[in-house]
Amino acid sequence: MYLTDLALTDFRSHRETVVRLDAGVTTFSGPNGAGKTNLVEAVTYLATLGSHRVASDQPLIREGADKAIIRARLVREDRAAVVSLEIMAGQANRALLGRAKVKPTALLGVTRAVGFVPEDLVLAKGPPEVRRRYLDEMSVQVKPSMARTLSDYSQVVRQRSALLKSLAGTSGSQRREGIDGLEIWDGPAARLGAAIIHRRITLVQHLEDKVAELYGRIANGGRAKLFYRPSVEVADGDGPEAIEAKLLEAMTGGRDKEIERGLTLYGPHREDLTLALNGRPARGYASHGESWSLALALRLGEFQVIRDEMADDPILILDDVFAELDMTRRQALTKLVEGVEQVLVTAAVKRDVPDGLASHWHAVSEGQVLADDAASG
Repeated sequence: MYLTDLALTDFRSHRETVVRLDAGVTTFSGPNGAGKTNLVEAVTYLATLGSHRVASDQPLIREGADKAIIRARLVREDRAAVVSLEIMAGQANRALLGRAKVKPTALLGVTRAVGFVPEDLVLAKGPPEVRRRYLDEMSVQVKPSMARTLSDYSQVVRQRSALLKSLAGTSGSQRREGIDGLEIWDGPAARLGAAIIHRRITLVQHLEDKVAELYGRIANGGRAKLFYRPSVEVADGDGPEAIEAKLLEAMTGGRDKEIERGLTLYGPHREDLTLALNGRPARGYASHGESWSLALALRLGEFQVIRDEMADDPILILDDVFAELDMTRRQALTKLVEGVEQVLVTAAVKRDVPDGLASHWHAVSEGQVLADDAASG
């Protein structure tokens, strides 16, 4: 898969930007604040319907505008698709697939992209919810229907936890009635949660060897390991049905504890992907360089999993990555991305980008993108 055209209207700093793209490597260079990261952020937004930089859509809309528009043309195996997404201020977003109006979620799976951004350092150093989101976004790119499962689960857990909180301090008939109501939510929470847990465990099984190899190559040695920590004991070979039964058992057995805490204590929202380097937890022990290399290995591992599952390259985005890497790691990364169908790179200065990745260049300045010939100097 690769992009041939990207057009932005009132997206971040881009009032009106149109970029023609080719397969292979394209690099956007320019000073901080010029708008180069905004370009690749738009691509990852099309793929995931979210941004790693902000929690809501409002900051994506240029100041003074009432909506932002992302349009793109993609080619996969000689078939083209045109997508358009309107990000609305205070309203539901709107989408087009070709000329047909569709729900924004219908665009999931049309664009597939994996982006490494400086904020990804939190994959190694940050809280569990960051790594849960990493697994869930990967899951949606491989199987778009998981987006509905994740959304439904989030709603069920909110409702169930609200009811648990309301039961704290109750007794007698009021408590019994509340527990009867709670049992209505147990089934959906267990069923949806089990589907998410099973999918995450499957992804980690596909990831672990890839990340170990990638980390060793990027960091020139060292051992990286991944461990998924479910909230209930899951045996090898457990399918969704077995996990669902264990979640239901945990909820029933832990009823008093959950009411006391006012929280749903069992399920994928309480779990973590833990990372280890050389036998020690990455979080709290890894150096800055080790954390950077591990985060990069996780993103490249994600790329490989999606490639294997879909038999197609997602778009690979490397946002301001080379400035943080020494020459050895730059060369290792260059070799790792050889042959990828499309790579979009951003860099503050050209000299940060290895010669092996010097292909199509665009200069970016104040939300404007210059053509190759204008950027070649």
